[in-house]
Amino acid sequence: MPDLRVGAAEVVRQLTGPNSANRTDRWNVHGTDLGHMFRHKGALYMVFGDTFGADGGAWRSSTMARITEPPGSFDFAQMIEGPDGSAKELIGSAKLPGFEWTVIPTNGISLGDRMVLHYMSVRMWTSNGRWLVRRSGLAYSDDDGWTWHRSPAAVWPNGVGFEQVAFVDLGGMIYSFGIPAGRFGEVRLRRVGRDAIFDPAAYRYWDGSGWVPDHRAAAAVVPAPAGELSVAWSETHRRWLMMYLDEVQAAIVLRMADELTGPWSKPQTVAQARDYPGLYAPFIVPGDALDDAVSFTMSRWKPLYNVFLMKAPLHYETPVIAAAGDGSSTNTASS
Repeated sequence: MPDLRVGAAEVVRQLTGPNSANRTDRWNVHGTDLGHMFRHKGALYMVFGDTFGADGGAWRSSTMARITEPPGSFDFAQMIEGPDGSAKELIGSAKLPGFEWTVIPTNGISLGDRMVLHYMSVRMWTSNGRWLVRRSGLAYSDDDGWTWHRSPAAVWPNGVGFEQVAFVDLGGMIYSFGIPAGRFGEVRLRRVGRDAIFDPAAYRYWDGSGWVPDHRAAAAVVPAPAGELSVAWSETHRRWLMMYLDEVQAAIVLRMADELTGPWSKPQTVAQARDYPGLYAPFIVPGDALDDAVSFTMSRWKPLYNVFLMKAPLHYETPVIAAAGDGSSTNTASS
C-alpha cells in the first residue's frame, strides 16, 4: 500500500484575539489558548484554556465559543457569556498556586443532551512543558454549555497517566487517549461504556493485548514525548490520525494507525517552532472529511497567546518502478 504523507501546515486564519476575524475582544477575550472542539446538537463548540482580557486582566480558567454553520466557516456565533457580556469561566478554579492554580479543560464530548469536559486541576506551573497536577476529572453541562458542574464521582488522583485526554466515541464506547501532566509522557489508552463515563471503576485500560481494570498495567501505544493531543478517523484513507506536540523536537507531529490500539506509524512533522515560535496544542477539527488535507487548531505562546486555524495537505507517496534493464533505481513520487 502507498504511504499516506502529510505536508507542511499553513495558517488559514487567526481565530481569537482583537486582531482575529472573530474579534473576540467583543467578549473580553484578548488572549487564550487550546481551542479543542466537539460537535453538539449540530453545532461545533470550541473550548479554550486560560483566557485573559486586555493587559492580562480578567483571568478565566476556561471559556467556550459556538461556531456557526456552514461547516468550515469558523465564525463565532457567540461565546458562553456572563451578565456583563464577557466570555465567562466554565469550570471554576481556586486560583491558588500550590493548591489549584487553574483548571484546564483538555477535551470535550457530547452525549446527547449532555456536554462533558475532561479537566486537569493544575497545582503549579513549573518549567517549560512541565507542571504539577492535583487531580483530573469530568465536568458536565445539561444546558448547552451555559452552566457546568464538576462530577463528584468522576475524579482521578494525580499519577494515573490520563491527566490530559483525547476522546473518541466509537461503537457505544468512549475511548480516551491519555498523557500525564506536562508534555514528556507516553500515550496510553482506556475505554468505558457511554452510560458509565462518570464511574472510574468501569474504565478498562489497554495493556498491549487486552483490556484490564488496573491503570498501572496500561501499555504505551505511542512512546514519549507527547504533549496535548487529538485523534480522528479518516474515512477516505481508512485510518486513524493522531496529532500532538513533540516538545523535544519543537514540532507538531502526526501518526497514523488502522486500529486505535495501534501499531501507530512513525511520526511525520506537520509544523515546527522555527516557523511558528511557541507552537503547541494541535487539535484536529472533528467531522472533517480528512481526505486531501487535515485542518486543526494550534496555539502559540508569547507574545501572541492566541489560537490559529491551520491546514496541512495529505497525499499518497507511491513507488516509481524503473523499467527493467535501464539501470535506474526505485524512487518515490507524490500523487
